Amino acid sequence: MTASRMAKHLYIQTVGCQMNVLDSELVAESLLRAGYVLVDSPRAADAILFNTCSVRQHAEDKVYSALGRLKHLKECRPGTIIGVLGCMAQKDRHEILRRAPHVDLVVGPGQLGQLPQLLERVAAGQGPQIEVSLDRGAADRRRVQASFAPFDPQRAAGVRPHRHQAMVRIMAGCDKCCAFCIVPRVRGPEQCRPVQEIEAEVRQLADQGCLEVTLLGQTVNNYKATFEGRTVRLSDLLERLHAIEGIRRLRFVTNYPRHMTSDLLQAVRDLEKVCPYLHVPAQSGSNAVLRRMKRGYTVEQYREMLAEIRQTVPHAAVTSDFIVGFCGETEEDFQQTVDLVRQSRFKNSFIFKYSARPGTRSASLLADDVPEAVKRRRNNELLAIQNAISEEDNRQFLGRTVEILVEGPSKTGRKRNTGEGVVQLSGRTVCDRIVVFDGPAELAGRLLTVEIVKADAVTLFGELPKG
Repeated sequence: MTASRMAKHLYIQTVGCQMNVLDSELVAESLLRAGYVLVDSPRAADAILFNTCSVRQHAEDKVYSALGRLKHLKECRPGTIIGVLGCMAQKDRHEILRRAPHVDLVVGPGQLGQLPQLLERVAAGQGPQIEVSLDRGAADRRRVQASFAPFDPQRAAGVRPHRHQAMVRIMAGCDKCCAFCIVPRVRGPEQCRPVQEIEAEVRQLADQGCLEVTLLGQTVNNYKATFEGRTVRLSDLLERLHAIEGIRRLRFVTNYPRHMTSDLLQAVRDLEKVCPYLHVPAQSGSNAVLRRMKRGYTVEQYREMLAEIRQTVPHAAVTSDFIVGFCGETEEDFQQTVDLVRQSRFKNSFIFKYSARPGTRSASLLADDVPEAVKRRRNNELLAIQNAISEEDNRQFLGRTVEILVEGPSKTGRKRNTGEGVVQLSGRTVCDRIVVFDGPAELAGRLLTVEIVKADAVTLFGELPKG
C-alpha cells in the first residue's frame, strides 16, 4: 500500500530558524502534491514530522521530549510514521534512532526532496529510513556539495502562514566555519541559486498575491552567481527583483559583517521596495573573543561597517546577535560587548548563552569554562541594556503615523470587546518594528497606516485613523 493511501494526514512541527520554517513549508507543499492533508495535531496524523535545529541544545532537548511523548502513540498505532528532518537529523542520525527507536525516518536538509519516496518505503514495511548528506570531511568539496541537494520545489500559496508574505532561499550552506557554529556541518558548503530560478520564484509569488519577500541565506550578503556572462551580487539581484510588478517589499537575512559592501548599502538606500532593515550579527565586542570564535573580523572593523551603514542609510534599523559566556570570556571581554551594544544602539539584539555543540571547533578544542550562573547574569544584564535602548528608540514613534503590512491576528489573537469581528492584529513597518492594533480581521494582507499611541521595548501599539 502506498504512502499516499496509508498516510494521508500529515503533521509537521518546526524548531529553529527561518530556514527551517521555509523548509517545512516546502516539505508540506511537496507532500500535499503527493496526496497528504495537513492537520494541526499529531494525534490526528498518520505521518508526524519534526523539522529540527541543532544550533542550541535547548532545541534538541525539545525534539527528544516530543519524541518521547509519542512512544505510547506509536505503540497504540504502529502504522503511524514518525520522522526527524533537518539539521539535527544530519548531525545525530544514529543517535536519534538509539534514543527514540520508534522513529521511522531520519532525513537531512539535503534529502528533503526524497521524502515522498521515503514515506512510501516506510509504509511498504521496508523499515526505518536514514538519508543524510556526506560529512564535510568525508570527500572533496564537489562531492560533499552535491550531497546537499537543493530543495526549492514549486510554491503553493495555500501552505504559507500568510499568503501575502513569503521567504525565498537564494543560497544554502556556509563556509565561514565559526568555532561555535554547527551550520556548516549540517547545511553543507555555501552554494548560491541561479538568478533565473530566484526571479521565476518571486514572479510566481507575486502572481499569487504576495507583497513581501524575504531573501534567505546563512551569509546572504555574500550572494554571487553568474548570469549571461556577468557576476550578479546581492545588490544586482535586489535591483532585478525590484522590477517585478506586485512585489512591494524586499528584505534579506542574515548578513555577515565583512560582506556589507558599499554597493549593497546603496541598493538599500536607492531601491524603494528594499526595506531599510539590516541584521548583522556581531557575536561579541571583544577582539580576543572574536578571534577564539574564528569570526574573521575585529570590533574596529565591525564599528567601521556600522558607521558606513549609518552614513549611507541613516534611517536603517540595524539588529545583531550576541553570544555571552563563550569559552574564556572574561569580565573585561563582556564589558567590551556591553560597550558595543550601548554605543551601537541596535534596534534589538538576539542574545544567547553559549552552548557547546558537539562537532564544532569550540566544543573540540576550547574549554566551556564560564560558569552557568555567570552566563545567566551576563545574558540578563545585556538583555536589560538592549531592552532599555529598544524602548527608548520605540518611544520616538509616539504620535507618528507609520505604514505597516498587516500580517493577521497577533500572537494572542484574543477577541476584544470593541465590536463584532474586531481582533487584535499585528503588522510590521519597513524597518521590522512590530505594531499591534485593533481592527477587522479582513485587513490581513493590506498595507495601511496607523498612528502609534504606545510603545514598549518590543512592540508599538497603534490605532487606525478615525473617520
